[in-house]
Amino acid sequence: MPESAVPPRSARRAAAVGLGLALALLPAVPASAEEPARPSPRCQVTDPRLAELSGLVDVGDRMLAIPDGGDQVTVSVLDQACRVVDETVAPLDPYDPEDLGVGPDGTVWLADTGDNNATRTTVALIALRPDGTTSLYRLTYPDGPHDAEALLVAPDGTPHVVTKEVLGASHVYRPAAPLTDAGTVALADVGTVTLTLTGTPGGPVGRAGQLLVTGGAVARDGSRIALRTYTDAYVWALTGADVPAALAGEPVRIPLPPAPQGEAVSFTADGSALLVAGEGLPGDVTLVPVPARTPAPTPSAAADPSLAALLDDGGTGLSSVVAGLIAAAVATLLLWIGGRLLRRQPAPPSSG
Repeated sequence: MPESAVPPRSARRAAAVGLGLALALLPAVPASAEEPARPSPRCQVTDPRLAELSGLVDVGDRMLAIPDGGDQVTVSVLDQACRVVDETVAPLDPYDPEDLGVGPDGTVWLADTGDNNATRTTVALIALRPDGTTSLYRLTYPDGPHDAEALLVAPDGTPHVVTKEVLGASHVYRPAAPLTDAGTVALADVGTVTLTLTGTPGGPVGRAGQLLVTGGAVARDGSRIALRTYTDAYVWALTGADVPAALAGEPVRIPLPPAPQGEAVSFTADGSALLVAGEGLPGDVTLVPVPARTPAPTPSAAADPSLAALLDDGGTGLSSVVAGLIAAAVATLLLWIGGRLLRRQPAPPSSG
């Protein structure tokens, strides 16, 4: 793609760690969490081609997986022991693929939407169809660049991209017009998902990882959708194909086992559990049961839940709000400084 090149991943992660330290000053306001059965390991990924696993879909006796990066589109097929038994390769050079989904017609969708420094003029969705044809659809945000690592393919086939926001207010976008190979289509902002600090440990950036959306999934029967952060999974009931309405409701939060950099999430084929995985070798693919009952979609409260909780804290919340605002200012400053430093480093040639 013609977008500006992104600095090395190690440098970007260093900047994110600095941001995580600033966000550690924020008061923890955990959402309610369900306590389902305990997680259990399914298998371990050891193949070096998936050292940066970022997208996963369970399709029964096989799993589809993609790495974060590479110079061609490659979807690996894994067996139940996490061994790569097949690959599908498309002659496209992706920029930063981050998530994976499967549509109702069997089309495999890749979200080439990673943008750590928010510099891309366009992002892309890549469709790999059952008949072997491939399409790349370029997209633009209505309000400037975003980093995004989560893809939700609705039961009617409509793709939704969920952004990764450092302060927890992730935006939901979908194409505003039919996708076309011949041009660029605008995205429409159709909703917001606001996350709060949960206290769940894990991830590469400290408490900030509790707010960063790193993956998405839609149940095979279309009844539920899920988003994950580095530390927690959130599950909503879905009615029809109205993803924004579902995300406006109250989710069930499920704390995830600690992981170095968890980015992938999928419902199991029967919808009874989530599969979660991430970067690093050997990498665990973990089965996380989901509560049998998920709240029905209902409009969420207009107020930010973390702010509401702080203001209703017996007179002590105001100081917490001030501390949070200071932390946010520090986080913004660190992100700006990190971006300046990263731009001084030699960049690899752009691709995609």
